[in-house]
Formats: sequence, C-alpha cells, structure tokens
Amino acid sequence: MVSSSHEALHRIFQKDPGLFARAARNLGVAFPPPVSATELSTDLTETQPLERRVDTLLRMDTEDGSFLLAVESQGEPDPRKPASWAYYLSYVYAKYRVPPVLLVVCADRGTAEWAARQVDIGPRQWPALTLRPLVLGPDDVPVIDSPDEAARDIPLTVLSAALHRRDPYADAILNALAKALKDLSADDESTAGTYIELMEQGLGKTPAAEIWRHLMAVDLSFFQSETAQKLRAEGREEGREEGLVESRAKDILILLAHRGVEVTEADRERIVGCDDLDVLGRWFTKAITATSTAEVLASTGESGTAD
Repeated sequence: MVSSSHEALHRIFQKDPGLFARAARNLGVAFPPPVSATELSTDLTETQPLERRVDTLLRMDTEDGSFLLAVESQGEPDPRKPASWAYYLSYVYAKYRVPPVLLVVCADRGTAEWAARQVDIGPRQWPALTLRPLVLGPDDVPVIDSPDEAARDIPLTVLSAALHRRDPYADAILNALAKALKDLSADDESTAGTYIELMEQGLGKTPAAEIWRHLMAVDLSFFQSETAQKLRAEGREEGREEGLVESRAKDILILLAHRGVEVTEADRERIVGCDDLDVLGRWFTKAITATSTAEVLASTGESGTAD
C-alpha cells in the first residue's frame, strides 16, 4: 500500500518541476531550469496483463534541450527495484524518444546510500546497460530553518522538512515553513493549502507530524486542510473539550521530549493538570523553541494560577 509520505516525495516535483534543477545542484549535477514542463502519463503498462507505474513522470523542456524526469519515492532497499527502474527508463525512452533521467528520493539515509549505487546490467565482460540514478536523501538537501529562506523557495523547504523529518532540527524547518506559508496564504491561499497538505503527507507517522499539526492549529484562519477541519469539528462537538485538553497537554509533553527538553515531575503535573485550552495553546507554541520548561510555563496566567 502506498503511504501518503511516499506520495509527497514525488508529487512535490509535479507541483514545481523547477525544483529538480535546484535540488540537483546539491548532488553536483547542473541541469538547466525548465522553460516548460508537461506531466505525462505514469502508466507504463504493457499489452500483457502486467502493470508498471513510475511514481511521477515529467517532460522537462529547457533551453539546452528536453529530457524526461522519472521520480521514484523509495522507503527502503528493494533488490527488485534496479530492474524495474531500468525497465522504466528503457520503456519511456522507446515510447517518447526523449532521454530520461531517474531521480530517487529517500527520507532514510541507508536507503539513499543503497539507491545511489551504480548497477551494471549484463555480463561482467560487457554490461549492456548501466543504471545511474540521481538520489536525493537527507544529506543531499539543506536544512532550511530561516523563514526568509523558506519564503524564497517553499517547495524546497517542504522537501527539506520531509527528508529531515526524523532529524532533531525538523521542528526548526517546520517553524520556518509555517511562517512562510502564512505569508503566502495572504496572497495565494490555494497554493499555500497545497503545500500544507503535501507537508502533512510528507511527514508520515513521525513526531514531526504532531509538531506540524499543532503549528497549523495555532492559526486556523489560513489553514483549510483535512487536519484543520478535524480540529474545528472537535472544537464544535459538544462534550469534546475535555478530550482536547488532555490531547493538547499530551502533545506538549511529546514535543518537549522530542526536542530533548527535561520535564520535572512537578512541571509534568502542572501541564497535565491545566484545564485551560488557551493556556495550553500558548504553552505548545512556546515549547516549539523553548530550551527549558521554565520558558514554556513562565507568565501564562492560567486559570487559578498566579506566576
């Protein structure tokens, strides 16, 4: 079954085909930016009952000529894949008569190292085919943790966050991206919403996904994704406030643990014992960047507490 995080790692190139040339610079390969890009059918099925599909296939037309970009999102090593990738490239070259390039995107460092190996297909004395994928892994895409830098290239920042989703600085990338998307939404809410959805998918089931969920929940006025709609429905649903309080308190503790911030038993009891959603919301926002629980809990003015 294809996961949402799998989809995000190749769909981002559909949203912005020029991202390929910018990201490939980190691999030391200079591709000219596309003058235009045409999305082609990903169906590589033969006449026999055998279905083969590449994740994303784009025709990239540049001032220096045209090429086909096949993007594969790979979650783990699979010894069957090199043969499939070689088939994809041979098939699309035969079908379109345009030279193909294979880009493999991996959020796992070990998988990226595996995918980057050159594979010679054929006898040792004379390989008939050589497979040389370009691979983008966590170490090939920069950490973008500045809102200004994120605003300059939001698609690259989405890719950065998706590939670094298990790294300690994932929260810093997401924080920068959230600010950039909030500014973008003022001019183009639809585009901002698309990138928000891709980011949700790209984070998969990781602690970073919870950080993103609550970064978006801080200001739902510009956030129209499925997650936001669920949060609104929870807020409207009678009798759900107590569950929201418990969930928000739990999320604060998860976030602090993920960021390596020590929480004393007294602080834990204070967070769990708070029944004010507004206060818990402010605590969560502070927990995104705070280096201690004292910073998180300082001067919040929660009900019945004088700081």
